[in-house]
Amino acid sequence: MLSAQLGRILSGAPDEVFRAYDAFASQEVDFESTEGDLPGDRAGQTTIAREVSVTGPGTFLRRARRTLTFAPAPAGEGWWFDRTDLPDFLPIKVSVHSVWTTLRNIVLCSGSPSNYMRMVEHIVALKPGLGIDDLVIHMDSGDPPLFDRGSLDLVEALDRGGIVRQALAPVYVTVTEPVTLAGPHGSFLTFRPCTEARPTLKIDCAVDFPTAIGKQRIRIVLNPALFRQAAQARTNCTQTQMLYTRTIGKLFADTRNLGYTQENILIAGAQGYVNEPKMLHHGKSLEAVWHRMALDLLAAVALIDTGRFCGEIYSYKAGHTLDVQMVRKLVKQRLLKVATF
Repeated sequence: MLSAQLGRILSGAPDEVFRAYDAFASQEVDFESTEGDLPGDRAGQTTIAREVSVTGPGTFLRRARRTLTFAPAPAGEGWWFDRTDLPDFLPIKVSVHSVWTTLRNIVLCSGSPSNYMRMVEHIVALKPGLGIDDLVIHMDSGDPPLFDRGSLDLVEALDRGGIVRQALAPVYVTVTEPVTLAGPHGSFLTFRPCTEARPTLKIDCAVDFPTAIGKQRIRIVLNPALFRQAAQARTNCTQTQMLYTRTIGKLFADTRNLGYTQENILIAGAQGYVNEPKMLHHGKSLEAVWHRMALDLLAAVALIDTGRFCGEIYSYKAGHTLDVQMVRKLVKQRLLKVATF
């Protein structure tokens, strides 16, 4: 039964994967919501009606103001980043084919190494989260803005832009069979085909941190309202990591000007939170697992550029590297197919 649940193991020793799944399955579910259809208009692909901009401090250069502009795109175009400060370079497609690195965050690149976009995950997650198929994102640098409310400012900007239907019918894709990818420290991802009569994305996501965050697990069917709620979840770091960025980290370029503050990031100590956690449910903060599900995992789903992904995903203790590895394997091993409803 367990082998059928996990399907084909693409990497990792089966015994280790089974132990990881047992730990995952035994973890208490903190929040569950099983109602809803996949975001997006089933009658046509979507874009926005008008350009909208949002400005915030730079993620990697906090003293700089960074402006991001969402613009409509023709049906079938997908999502693109356009560096307006690099007018001689082509736009960067939001696709697994464009991933440059996943060391600390997802970085996309096209052509020259100068033509990159850092920490795109909190932006591109809006693609599956809101069901927007076609969009151009104009950026005045490779450093995206950082907000105190996760990605909620971006969600609200797209709402102001007005999501509209286009004439081209949407394409839905799913996996050809259940597949599992194992990672370090007992982490794994499982993707399963959609078996519903309508396009849905079921996600069972769990984290387990050796900090105040501890064990958190949510089981949901993705829908736009739920994503809008989840989009406010901030990323998190340990108290030690935050101390590093404020001391020794100032010696290194990648952390010297990092724009993290006690307002825009959740800081977890060994026994408690340094700042106030959000998204309490029955007195327990689920901010970390909501962020993991909505703004990290869905970012990897957004890298599937052939259609709206539907099916089931189990995520346990996973991160950007494992997420992108899974999508790469799905594409390279031809494990995606068009789903019909």
